[in-house]
Amino acid sequence: MASADEARLAELGYRQELKRGLSAFDTIALGFAGISPVVGLYAVVLVGTAVAGPAWIWVLPVALAGQCLLLAVYSELASEFPVAGGPYQWSRRLLGASYGWFNGWVALCAYAAANTTIAYLGAPWLLTLLGVEPEPRAIVAAGMALIVVAAAIGSLGINLVGKIVRAGILAEILASVGIAVTLLLVFRDQDVAILGDTFGAEALSGGSVFAAMLAALAVGGWVFIGFDCAVGVAEETHDAGRHVPRAIWIALLSVGVLVIANAIAVTLAHPDPGGVVAGTDLDPVTTAVTSSFGSWSDKPFAAVVLTAFVACAVAAQGVTARMAYSMARDRTLPGSRWLARVDRRANPVGGILATAVAGCAGLLLGLEATAVGSLIAFGTAAIYVSFLLVAVAALLARLRGDWEPRGGFRLGRFGLPINLAAVAWLAFETVNIAWPRTSLAPPGAPFYQVWAAPLVLALILVVGSVYLVRARPAARLTGSPERPG
Repeated sequence: MASADEARLAELGYRQELKRGLSAFDTIALGFAGISPVVGLYAVVLVGTAVAGPAWIWVLPVALAGQCLLLAVYSELASEFPVAGGPYQWSRRLLGASYGWFNGWVALCAYAAANTTIAYLGAPWLLTLLGVEPEPRAIVAAGMALIVVAAAIGSLGINLVGKIVRAGILAEILASVGIAVTLLLVFRDQDVAILGDTFGAEALSGGSVFAAMLAALAVGGWVFIGFDCAVGVAEETHDAGRHVPRAIWIALLSVGVLVIANAIAVTLAHPDPGGVVAGTDLDPVTTAVTSSFGSWSDKPFAAVVLTAFVACAVAAQGVTARMAYSMARDRTLPGSRWLARVDRRANPVGGILATAVAGCAGLLLGLEATAVGSLIAFGTAAIYVSFLLVAVAALLARLRGDWEPRGGFRLGRFGLPINLAAVAWLAFETVNIAWPRTSLAPPGAPFYQVWAAPLVLALILVVGSVYLVRARPAARLTGSPERPG
């Protein structure tokens, strides 16, 4: 007899192929790992401080609040449509197959860029542990090793993936909390007043503090993404309609608290915040930790950070593989038969292999710093475009009267205003992140790196549009080619 989860999946048009082996905590762990307080903090502290000084920290609560608006909309959709490939599946059910395919395409490209970014940023920590100089070829090789390890873990079965990620995030939480509390209580070198100081960083933004804080808010937007890793495993989670919405809220809010606390702790424990603004310290997190705990903490800290990057890579590659699987089983991607393959462990093996190959290919850009910088800039902007497309689909479906949420999570009469606010926030932050700024590019960066996000987004939109018109993937969906059930 089919379970309630399998029955609901059948109502949505699919049979159960993946294994439902994740508990509520496992799903939270995957969402937590996808956002990752350690990865998020390491990725943004340097850039945030460089563009707005210690005062950049105040944009983090703003970015978190904005993402909570999106989470409210995501929760309604995840509750009603607990299916892998959320952005693609939700969008096509709300606004039709063509719109859904296009959103799936954007999300797939964004996830692929994120996989490369995670591996590239995690590689130097592996090299630190190995005592190898982090020159470009070594970083690319180490990044590829991380991708292969994450793919191998992902191919071992969803139960083992859940256990490994759970162990990783428990270590990450303990380290994050322990470091933040110790730095704040024992090793605080700076007065709290510096949290309102820019240290002259606004010079990079033409002398405007407002422009500097806008740039910092764009950086803050990089932190609160990745929670959709919990959405990606909806078909592998028990009672997904109830547990996935809870998982994304718990993951985002807990990571938000940890990131803000650690950002404050690192800033107040740093011996010379002005040096970060001046560009003389390119790794302020490590500086704050090792200057406080001593040089012995260098490698243990690197091990904690590397663990966080591996867990994040496993979660990110997992959501990418499941997006490819979800679209391929509808025969809407080139090589769909292979991408939709499921192995004897009930893993989307085709998607896992394709995700690993794409990630390793993307890492070749790491041989040229400006090229990989362009990829990083594009990846975050594209994820926000996908978020925006989902929120717009939900808003238009509400306004047209085509959709009234029927899942366990419902916003009721607050649904429309919250959805409107989510669209407004995402439209603003998408433009803010994609806006070409010299302050967020390395000194002397070529124009194509400054303009990387809008240029690559335009390329992805053109390629997707041409494929949509020429190959007509929407017509391959079951039911009506434009409004599948």
